[in-house]
Amino acid sequence: MGHAPLCKGDEAIVNEMKTIAHIETDFSTKFGIPRQSGMVEGLKGRIVFEPDYRNSDAVRGLEAYSHIWLIWAFSETAREEWSPTVRPPRLGGNKRMGVFATRSPFRPNPIALSSVRLESVELHTPEGPVLHVSGADMINGTPIYDIKPYIVYADCHPDATGGFTDAITTQTLRVYFPAELLSSIPGEKREALLSILANDPRPSYQDDSERVYGLSFSGLDIRFTVEGDCLAVVDVIE
Repeated sequence: MGHAPLCKGDEAIVNEMKTIAHIETDFSTKFGIPRQSGMVEGLKGRIVFEPDYRNSDAVRGLEAYSHIWLIWAFSETAREEWSPTVRPPRLGGNKRMGVFATRSPFRPNPIALSSVRLESVELHTPEGPVLHVSGADMINGTPIYDIKPYIVYADCHPDATGGFTDAITTQTLRVYFPAELLSSIPGEKREALLSILANDPRPSYQDDSERVYGLSFSGLDIRFTVEGDCLAVVDVIE
């Protein structure tokens, strides 16, 4: 069944997006955030609802699902203008693709979609109901517009094809993290950090073995270099 055309008043209602929650993660900057949700399952996050939506009835039954969809805003990359083509970093930043054939943050509407694992639903906290999730690819404080359950029979497509991403090979780096530096990382966060580093947080077009990169994670500045397929952590600064 088709949808009736929108009237001018309806357009105003559709365009009024409300922030219902924010997510708390270990990333204070964009650098190092996994390129897609679910790539680093060890990454933990808390979804805290805005005061108007702190109603436990709104999440009733959500605990029965293993995964949820988050619809959120690219709040750090919003622009007034848009381009019909973009340069995906996974293609080296040199080849242009149609914006709607990519997941680039530079879109007509800076809206993103992520599938994350729902670890638990905590109903009664001073902040109202809180959702504990893993595998999020979002900066700390990212505004969330909506939350929907992941439904296996409708959302999972085993025969799906991935366009240009099917041809991309992912190289895993060997990570050298000196024990005296690794000990400064909270134990429950070490596995996630090691996975982030192994997945090479650098943009695909950067390959400077002399450069010292800085990754902000859980209030720490992780300094590292990359030579060939080896990433070496050289310092951890609070």
